[in-house]
Amino acid sequence: MAKSKYEYVRNFEHEDRLLPCTWLVVRIDGQGFTKFTTKHQFTKPNDVRALNLMNRAAEVVMGNMVEIVLAYGQSDEYSFVFSKEAKAYDRRASKLITLLVSKFTSAYVYYWAEFFPDTPLQFPPAFDSRVVMYPEDRIMRDYLSWRQ
Repeated sequence: MAKSKYEYVRNFEHEDRLLPCTWLVVRIDGQGFTKFTTKHQFTKPNDVRALNLMNRAAEVVMGNMVEIVLAYGQSDEYSFVFSKEAKAYDRRASKLITLLVSKFTSAYVYYWAEFFPDTPLQFPPAFDSRVVMYPEDRIMRDYLSWRQ
């Protein structure tokens, strides 16, 4: 609603740009996945169908975010690494975390039947996300080692 008398309300929006020249990692994590995996009878400890579904959801995210240089999945989480030079969404934290988790979750639901053809979705999965900045290559490597 540009050029309206109500445009002043934008002044209340919070500036949340992430620091330049830092690695950005958006980590998506399943919320309440113990209940979700039990209800949907996942094979323990790692259901190959579930891992492949997570990978497919990550592919969708990466296909939409060309500045992701690496994605790494483990169990019910995925880390998406943006280069230090990334400019996606002007490095706005709120945009990065909400768009990635939204795209990931919608892809997970969309492709569910492809990976679990005999298991109807009992309730929708939920994922949370956060973004972290890492200023040095060494710290970025340590993060990936920690998640492994």
